[in-house]
Amino acid sequence: MRPIYLYIDKYGITRKVAVDTAYLFSHKQIRLPKWQYEEDLYLIYLPDSSNKSNVEKYFLNKEKIIKEDNNFYYFAFPLKYQQVSEVAI
Repeated sequence: MRPIYLYIDKYGITRKVAVDTAYLFSHKQIRLPKWQYEEDLYLIYLPDSSNKSNVEKYFLNKEKIIKEDNNFYYFAFPLKYQQVSEVAI
């Protein structure tokens, strides 16, 4: 199983933030520590499994937070693992 990363582009640099895949697979949600959240975080995915050349971005903005506690933000994961894991960057 390949790790899944969130990306953010700032100051001409692309940074990666690892997703807690154990939580993702058991709850179908992305659990992100609050200290790692920044505006414009995104997930790269393939919108259609038959077309492997078009890559799109799924942005994790404040409107997509489905739950929050003292330490984490929780986002729905509306994609299949294969759509995200087959993107090579």
